[in-house]
Amino acid sequence: MNLDLSGKRALVCGASQGLGEACARQLAEQGADVVVLARTQTKLEAVCSSLAIKPGQTHGYIAVDAGDTAALSAAVAAELHKGPLHIWVNNTGGPAPGPAHQADPAAYAAAFGQHLISAQTLLQLLLPGMRADGYGRILNVLSTSVKTPIPNLGVSNSIRAAMANWAKTLAGELGCDGITVNNVLPGLTQTARLDSLIGHVAQSSGRTTEQVSETMRAGIPVRRFGDPEEFANAVGFLASPAAAFINGVNLPVDGGSTASL
Repeated sequence: MNLDLSGKRALVCGASQGLGEACARQLAEQGADVVVLARTQTKLEAVCSSLAIKPGQTHGYIAVDAGDTAALSAAVAAELHKGPLHIWVNNTGGPAPGPAHQADPAAYAAAFGQHLISAQTLLQLLLPGMRADGYGRILNVLSTSVKTPIPNLGVSNSIRAAMANWAKTLAGELGCDGITVNNVLPGLTQTARLDSLIGHVAQSSGRTTEQVSETMRAGIPVRRFGDPEEFANAVGFLASPAAAFINGVNLPVDGGSTASL
C-alpha cells in the first residue's frame, strides 16, 4: 500500500493545536512538505519546528486569520510561488453552540463566510497547481452532525451540512483531474476543545468533569475518547496515493457513535 507523500506539498489549516496539528504531524511522517496555517505565529513556529524532517523535506507556516478572506488569499498566493500545494486539510473551528431557532441571522451569515466563502477562496487558489500535477487531495474536517444533527449546535449543524454538500459536488467535478474531495468527521476526541466542552457542561449541570466525561464515554461504542493521532491516521490515508479511488465520502472517525450509516 502506497502511503508515501514524498514530493507532495500539504496545507493544513487550523494546525496550531488539536486535530490540525495531529494531521500536520502525520503528513510530515509520510514525507510531505507541510505548510501549517493558523492565526498565532508563535504556536505555528513551535509546531513547524517539531515536525518530522526527512532528507529533502522542508516545512513552513502561514500566520493569518482565515476569516479575513483578503489576507488569507494574499498569504496563500505568496506560498504558491514556492510550488503547488497538492494536499489541503480544510480545518476550521465551529460556530458557537445554541439552539437553531434562537440564533441571530447574523450568526448564520458569519458562519457561511468563515467556512464556505473562505473554503471557496482557497479552492480557487489551489486548483491550478493540483490540476497541473494531476494530484489533489481535499480533506474537509467537518462533524458527524452532517449525518446526525447534534442538539444545541444549530448554526454548526447547518453550515457543516452546507460544507458537506459543497464537497460532494466538487468530488463529481474534479475527480477527472486526479483530485479527490472527502470529508472526515471527528467524534469526541481528546483535544482542548473537548476539555472546554466538558468543563462547560459540568459547570452548567452541577456535575463533576469526571461524571460528564463518563457519561460521554458511555455513549461511544468503544467506550473511550479518540486520540488526535487516530483521526490523523485517517487523513493521512485519504491524502495518499493508496486512496485514489475514494472520492466524495463522509468518513466518521468516532468510535462508532454516529447513529446512521
